[in-house]
Amino acid sequence: MPMLQSIRWENGIVYILDQRLLPEKIEYLKCTHYEEIARAIENLAIRGAPAIGIAAAFSVAVTSYKSQALSGKKLLNELKTVFQRLIKTRPTAVNIKWAVERMKSLIINNLNLSVSKLKELIVEEALKIHQEDIEINRTIGEYSLPLFKDGCTVMTYCNAGSLATGGFGTATAGMYLAKQKGIKFKVIACETRPLLQGARITVFELSEAGIDVTLIADNTAGVLLTKDMVDFVIVGTDRTVQNGDVANKIGTYSLAVLSKENKIPFYIAAPTSSIDLSIPSGNMIPIEERSSDEVTTIRGVRIAPQGVKVINLAFDVTPSKYVTAIITEKGVFLPKHIKYINSDDKLQKLRVRL
Repeated sequence: MPMLQSIRWENGIVYILDQRLLPEKIEYLKCTHYEEIARAIENLAIRGAPAIGIAAAFSVAVTSYKSQALSGKKLLNELKTVFQRLIKTRPTAVNIKWAVERMKSLIINNLNLSVSKLKELIVEEALKIHQEDIEINRTIGEYSLPLFKDGCTVMTYCNAGSLATGGFGTATAGMYLAKQKGIKFKVIACETRPLLQGARITVFELSEAGIDVTLIADNTAGVLLTKDMVDFVIVGTDRTVQNGDVANKIGTYSLAVLSKENKIPFYIAAPTSSIDLSIPSGNMIPIEERSSDEVTTIRGVRIAPQGVKVINLAFDVTPSKYVTAIITEKGVFLPKHIKYINSDDKLQKLRVRL
């Protein structure tokens, strides 16, 4: 597994790798209050759907750890503010809500315990969510490993790597496992405007792991796809809905359309925690819009005229017809079958081979 971690817990303190500073600086934020973690999620010090889900769980844990509540009910009442704050941080990724609901359910189901025992359970659950994510990512990597053949080239977009998760990443998990097995392959990483997560983070991660990676401007992708320079594309997701539509970093939709036009397989790597079966189709996914400064400046240097109008959508939705398959920790599925992800009796029959 890659050495750097996006987030870790140490004795009631949450340490968050400040990804805004990568690759020049490796610096951790020391968080002892849920508001510090909430702001870190909002300002992208930590990002990636699984990672911010873990951060949400740790927010609940750090509040409980420091709480002076004398009963489980009083602790739950105190945490309601935390739950509400976390849900508002980033609306598109479903993992925050998933983590909050999981932590809330644990508390409600154990209100009969002493408050000290309940606090222990809350911290244990947050740590469990973190560890489970690492294991889930590795399993996603094992399912995606058959894609990697000697001499192949894979394209990826944004960052769905170890720093977007608890470890290994989703889209990159197969890359790490392929590297371990000695498979010779290349990665083409798109820069990912406006915040350059591909250039700053994905290239940094893969280079540190000794993986052969090449950086391109986002608008170069189409040309390479037409020239048979890419064998397949694999990206992560912030939310996958019932019909297989996928929300991911803005620009994913364009890449998916280009891939289909050029008959290049386009894969989604998705932990089941990012699958939201409560939403029928992608046009109902809330899309976050962020500050215009992210587009008009690069690291504080203005690149556009003062006062220019800006549309800065953080995500777009890729319709399921552009997705070849969705790779999860439960197996590989066609988008139309993702609605059965919780039906274990049907999953065996619906899995596809890569």
